[in-house]
Amino acid sequence: MEAAVACKLQYPTWIELERFGRKPVGSVSFGRRLRKDKVREIVSVRFPVQTSCNRRQRSVFVVSCSSYKNVSASTLETGSIQAPSDEDLLLKNKSREVEPYLMGHSIYLVGLMGSGKTTVGKILSHVLTYSFFDSDTLIEQEVNGLSVAEIFKLHGEGFFRNKETEVLRSLSSKKQLVVSTGGGAVVRDENWDYMQKEGIVVWLDVPLEALAQRIAAVGTHSRPLLHYESGDPYTKAMKRLSHLLQERGKNYAKANARVSLEDIVGKLGYGDVLDITPTEIAIEALEQIEAYLKTEGGMAIAGL
Repeated sequence: MEAAVACKLQYPTWIELERFGRKPVGSVSFGRRLRKDKVREIVSVRFPVQTSCNRRQRSVFVVSCSSYKNVSASTLETGSIQAPSDEDLLLKNKSREVEPYLMGHSIYLVGLMGSGKTTVGKILSHVLTYSFFDSDTLIEQEVNGLSVAEIFKLHGEGFFRNKETEVLRSLSSKKQLVVSTGGGAVVRDENWDYMQKEGIVVWLDVPLEALAQRIAAVGTHSRPLLHYESGDPYTKAMKRLSHLLQERGKNYAKANARVSLEDIVGKLGYGDVLDITPTEIAIEALEQIEAYLKTEGGMAIAGL
């Protein structure tokens, strides 16, 4: 699970071209991709800085262009994505800040289908050197490799939910895990008991429109709960997601920490939630976990 993380000083940001109307002392080099009057690529800045020892220092700023718009929906589904090194460093630094409070407690990711639980979970497990588990995958392995859609079709949703509870029970006594749960895992109270026994539950709260777009892009065949709706893939996804959020919203709200993609957009000044990278979501998750663990209830769970 361990991997090297780049240690260069790098910051994701937007650089307005008009700010450089006069050539500064030093040099500024831009990457090749332009977006109207803005650059979102590699920006290397070298300015001489006077220090007490009368030496010049070099500052290098690197701007990343990775976002959900640059990542295919199928990649998000499989959770196979590599973050740019500037985000790696920010993520690594945040994980180091959180670790003293986390104390090895597991992290359970909850949220509607398509919210990126697997993708973000793998990033978190990597940076924390935790083990990663996808509860749906574990269920499939328990039922002779049948897919979730096939389990629903052959055995029914009740059978699947029982298996889901068994999986969460088996994981509940373990620490240092990141677990991506199924969208409906929050419905049963006993599942909450298992997840919060040695873990912290984090809700990935993604706007319905973004979820519907993502699901429609990869098709609805693997989403058994969408088979009951009619219409094109986006319409089917939107209808069902709206119903599920209304049905499960109060359950998701019971999570110890909430990661709102709309809040991330506001913080980073993006125009759309699809501009957010999975690593930026992971960083926000760690920030929310840290904030929770610093509360009285969080400290009690962490044993602080």
